[in-house]
Amino acid sequence: MGRPPNPARREATLARATDYVLAHGLAGLSLRPLAAALDTSPRMLLYDFNSKQELVSAVLAEARRRGAARLAENLPPEAATAEERLRGIWAWISAPERAPFVRLFFEVHADGLAHPENYPDRAEAITDWFDTLGATFRDIATGPDDAVTPTLVMAVIRGLLFDLTTTGDRRRTDRALDRFCELLRH
Repeated sequence: MGRPPNPARREATLARATDYVLAHGLAGLSLRPLAAALDTSPRMLLYDFNSKQELVSAVLAEARRRGAARLAENLPPEAATAEERLRGIWAWISAPERAPFVRLFFEVHADGLAHPENYPDRAEAITDWFDTLGATFRDIATGPDDAVTPTLVMAVIRGLLFDLTTTGDRRRTDRALDRFCELLRH
């Protein structure tokens, strides 16, 4: 009979694997170098996660969970206007220390276009922000089930993040966010 599962070890491994992927990305991720960096073996990674794909899925879910939790902790107060909240979200999510999350986000989306079979929960990576953003922008939403407003806000943030990440032009992307905020006022 094999060793019984050890949830504590799995969680610790997941936390360290997520840190590794945030630092190194997913491109070319191989179990041997990952296992060496985590001071374990490829066999133990497969024991804990059943397959490389399940490990990657767990890492991506953990990265999303961390990002969403940190965003929720740093949201501007509910009394703030939609514009103040949007500016606060932009300032937080576009900060240099969030760059590993942003790079991973775009890496997954780009790879998912070419290999959708590798990301069965790809749509969830986009829509799981809707609850947070929907509550944040309820004062500009058209109703309680409005999925369009969070889609628009997320599309603008995603587009500006992509622009900032690829060009490094903070001034222009900040000005573009200012323009979007002006449009929201009208």
